Amino acid sequence: MTDLSHSQDLIERDAAHHSGLFKPRQAFVRGEGCELIDADGRRYLDLMAGIAVASLGHAHPALVEAITEQASRLIVAPQNQANDTRTEFLEALFRLAPTPLNRAFLCNSGTEANEGAIKWARAATGRHGFVATKRGFSGRTLGVLPLNWTKKYRDPFEPLGYQASFVSYGDIEALEEAVDDTTAAVFLEPVQGEGGIHPADAAYLQAARDITRRHGALLIMDEVQSGAGRTGTFLAHEQAGVEADIATMAKGLASGVPIGAILMSDEVAAAMPAGGHGTTFGGNPLAAAAGLTVLKQLEGGLLEHVREVGGHLRRRLDELAEGDKRIREVRGVGLMIGIEFKEKVAPILAALEARGVVAINAGATVVRMVPPLIITQAEADRAVDALAGAMEDTRGG
Repeated sequence: MTDLSHSQDLIERDAAHHSGLFKPRQAFVRGEGCELIDADGRRYLDLMAGIAVASLGHAHPALVEAITEQASRLIVAPQNQANDTRTEFLEALFRLAPTPLNRAFLCNSGTEANEGAIKWARAATGRHGFVATKRGFSGRTLGVLPLNWTKKYRDPFEPLGYQASFVSYGDIEALEEAVDDTTAAVFLEPVQGEGGIHPADAAYLQAARDITRRHGALLIMDEVQSGAGRTGTFLAHEQAGVEADIATMAKGLASGVPIGAILMSDEVAAAMPAGGHGTTFGGNPLAAAAGLTVLKQLEGGLLEHVREVGGHLRRRLDELAEGDKRIREVRGVGLMIGIEFKEKVAPILAALEARGVVAINAGATVVRMVPPLIITQAEADRAVDALAGAMEDTRGG
């Protein structure tokens, strides 16, 4: 009987107790910067970052120090108790967040943030209708599932508690027709993530703002994947000059430590009745310490770095696309980029892995690149060269 590799052994042991929803291909035990290291010592360039989560990469010294120091002092302090680290985190958060966002409810995930946003929208408007977009993805729990366009996620759990109206992303006329005086809020991703990395036009977001205001509805920006600097600004919708009533965040906000945040205006925050929402773990000092570290890095020049390296990566990918007709389009902003192919990308992702690069899809035909925000220009070049090699490896296959 052949001995299993350390990685394969871990994968099989994991499968023996896992729910079965996931089928791991690798077993990573360590990370350094933008690289992951598996149980057999193989190194991989990480273009996935835990699905746009590891903003500062792996084992970032400042993050390690902050988490270690906070764990040695205090981990638990619910939000009905003030805490020094959480206070500093919130102050930094609103130095970066655009107006009129001035209040936050801290939670533990993107889905949780979106569910909370639904409650605040209903409290603030007294309405129950929601408008979302085709290809949109806002989570998979029952509370937010009606906003999820993908039928394979929704259908097994029908009937759901409410039904959102779906409109084509970017279609101003369709949005105008869908919003009326029963609409509590319009949910928009300024850059669709799971739906294939589709950035919204500024004119579309501006029209959404105008339409919702005229009807007394809220505009909610789902920035779970696009926020925390991934697009080169703290929140992606800033680039359109649009003011949101609520913005939801998670993923990269604490670089891997579970966190979620609902950012909202003073007016929206005041609409929730006392005791109307809550959380046990949200806003804990450990997550706040990690989040504060990320925010300090963003304030300290990381946003400029994202714009610079993201621009370089996009130019290299555009050049690759010009020379290969298998690529339909390159889309994205900052370090949130999708390469759409005219074929399914599973073989290309496997070929990338064989070349020491970990990436992920965004739909069947899109390779998604959401690396740590600290990725260097040299590492971006390595990513493009590996993709070109993977394309050659799969040509005709």
